[in-house]
Order: sequence, then C-alpha cells, then structure tokens
Amino acid sequence: MVAIKLNHNLHTPTYFFLCGLSFSETCTTMVITPRMLVDLLSESKTISLPERATQMFLFFVLGANNCLLLAAMSYDHYTAIHSPLHYTILMTQKICFQLMTASCVTGIVVSLCIVLVIFNLSFCDSSTVKHFFGDITSVVSLAWDYTFFQKMVLLAFSAFVLVGSFIFIMISCVFIGSIVMRLPSAQGRYEAFSTCSFHLTVVCIHYGFAGFVYLRPKDSDSFREDMLMAVTYTVLTPLLNPIVYSLRNKEMKISLKKVLGNICRFSPRW
Repeated sequence: MVAIKLNHNLHTPTYFFLCGLSFSETCTTMVITPRMLVDLLSESKTISLPERATQMFLFFVLGANNCLLLAAMSYDHYTAIHSPLHYTILMTQKICFQLMTASCVTGIVVSLCIVLVIFNLSFCDSSTVKHFFGDITSVVSLAWDYTFFQKMVLLAFSAFVLVGSFIFIMISCVFIGSIVMRLPSAQGRYEAFSTCSFHLTVVCIHYGFAGFVYLRPKDSDSFREDMLMAVTYTVLTPLLNPIVYSLRNKEMKISLKKVLGNICRFSPRW
C-alpha cells in the first residue's frame, strides 16, 4: 500500500483496487487474529454475545467487500483489454471510488442482515463455541430455535455475495479470453494472460475456501474441517495475495525496492 501511494506511476485504477483489497484483507486479519492469539495465551476464553456479534459483523463486512472488490478488479481488467483507448474515460477516479463505495455498502447491508438473523435466535446462557471466532455454523449450532427457513435465508445471503460475484468474475474472464485470443501479437497475448492469471489465482484461492465453508451441506462432523479452512482464508490467503499480485509484477517490484531502499537509508545504523 505504501509502495502504491509513493509511486505516481502506480496511481491507476488497477492499483487503486489492489490497494483497497490489501487494506480490506489486512483489516479482516486484524478482526480475527489478535483475539485468537489472546485466547491461545489465556486460560479464560470467554467472550460476550455483543462482542461475538461485533466480530462476526466486521468479519462479514470485510469478507463481502473482498469478494466484490475482486469482481470490480475483473471489470477493470476487462475494460483495459476491451477498450484500451477509452480506458481512462471509462475508469475515471470517480467511477473507481463509486465501485469501491458500492462494494463496502453492499457488504455492510448483507452482513447486517446476516447478523440480525443469527442474533435474534435464542441461545443458552453459557455455551461453548467450537471455533476460534464467531463463524456462522459454530454460533447457530448453539441456538435451540434455528429453523430450516433461517438456514435458507443465511444461505441466500452467502450465495448472493459469493456466487453472484464469482459468476460476474467468470463472465469477465470468458470475455477477456475471447478478446485476448484475437490479439495479433503473441507478446500482447502473453502480457494479457499473465495479468489475468494473477487475478484468477487469487480468485480461485479465495472462493475455493470460502465456498467450501459457507455453501456446502453441513453435518455434525464439519466443525473441524470448517475451522481448518477458516485458518486458511483468514490468515493464509491475505498472506498469499500480496505475493501473487506484487512479487510477480515488475512495476510493483521496482516500487517495493525503492521503498525498502529508503527505509534502509534512513534507518539508524549502530
């Protein structure tokens, strides 16, 4: 994020969305990991219902925002390849900001609906959550009035964000592929596929784990698998995304070297 901010050559819509995605994923990790570390190091692992609801709300806001930002980035890639001469007109700073704001607002609305459905259920006074954070399955399993209708409502909200944005991304990729295959230059085809392959890698990692947790049928033995997948998409995926987007990108590598060089130059030497 600092490298993008300091390098004026990276002040483009693509890196604007990448900066927003990096910030959102950092916040996602900060919502989950500090509390998890505190629980690991303390004997008392209690958390109140309002604290659990707040953590769940923030996590789903940021998670939905990540999905919708990946969809916005797919649209940005499609526009850059389909209309390169009109790209600066079609993807202005105002439009980029509107897409970013729409992702955030949609995430807030969907997450608020999910949290309201879950925390209007009736819970026992003291319960053990089989998870390191307030995920849907681990919390609703403690409610005694969780019905099939509420389950379908939660599934619909999850599918709206995950499946809806994933379909949009796949449609963009199909159009991008059809355009790239018609490019006369082999070098142009390579550069276009190279750029899209980085994005598609992140999409597959992100949606693969999230879809496995939130869209598959649940049973009594799925808690352990869900917890393992949750560690992956709350810790591992945010770690991999900067590597995929930055260390395979020449412009980002040059900018990162400049930032690290400035840090070393101004750091105190003993």
